[in-house]
Amino acid sequence: MTDKIHVQGIAVFAHHGLYDEEQKLGQRFYVSLTAGVDIRPAGLSDDFRKTVSYVDLTEIAIEVATGRRFRIIEALAETIASEILARVPGVETIRVRVDKPSAPVPAVIESVAVEIERSRR
Repeated sequence: MTDKIHVQGIAVFAHHGLYDEEQKLGQRFYVSLTAGVDIRPAGLSDDFRKTVSYVDLTEIAIEVATGRRFRIIEALAETIASEILARVPGVETIRVRVDKPSAPVPAVIESVAVEIERSRR
């Protein structure tokens, strides 16, 4: 699949983390999605019904990220990927990146992130 739909930097405030303070105080996370979708039919016909809705992808990511608590961002990414593949027809592959800019690391860092890619196969 060479066609991709990107949704970058979905900001959410959530309470994920291993430590009590992370779970109590919460922090910002950023979710980015890359969906492998055959967008040729939509592109040739200019018909939005023949592609995947960016809104649907974004809403699922926000719902998962704010509706449940995860101890590790790997589990958050995995759940988002599973939900998108289960609920959005037309998505053949999904890449999910979760950035945690305020990770409790004893150093000055910009962010910690995980990125996974899953497919229907």
